[in-house]
Amino acid sequence: MNLIDYKTAWKTLKSGLPIIFPTDTLPAIGCLPKFSNIIYEFKKRDKNKPLILMGSEYKQLIDYVHESAKEDYENLASKYWPGALTIVIPASAKQTAHLTSNDLTIGLRIPNSNIAQSLLRETGPLLTSSANISGFKGSITAEGIALDFPSIKILGPIPWGESSGKASTIIFWKNSGNWKLIREGEVIVRELY
Repeated sequence: MNLIDYKTAWKTLKSGLPIIFPTDTLPAIGCLPKFSNIIYEFKKRDKNKPLILMGSEYKQLIDYVHESAKEDYENLASKYWPGALTIVIPASAKQTAHLTSNDLTIGLRIPNSNIAQSLLRETGPLLTSSANISGFKGSITAEGIALDFPSIKILGPIPWGESSGKASTIIFWKNSGNWKLIREGEVIVRELY
């Protein structure tokens, strides 16, 4: 297993390679936004499935949100983050170079994990996906993930703290004050009901 610390994680990410790290839901594979193709390669993921941009706090992600949706973004982010909620929202015009969606939206999340937040404070936002081969149920332990991704470095120390093993809830911003549930997960968003 390729266990690494934060300093080595940063060097690995800057070189264009992904790393694997724990979150509050499922372990994540992440990379710097400009290297997003690498996650699709390692996961064998369909290029039409966008990645999620994770940050350490909602203010770190605000520049990725289109002006028309900022107020709604801040309202939900302040209530549900850090936590298992992914907010899909229109992207700001200046951040479209880092989009992995076809509709000018971006999925944003702040994990409720000290290890993940510490990493994201050091690296800045990372594009992420769950650490599994697409179409297969992945492991939630570093040891199990190392079997699926033997060449990818894994953030230590291990064992990782407790995670839910469930995917995040995903909601989509339709227009001002109007959200749509995309995937039900751990978080129940009162604004949808």
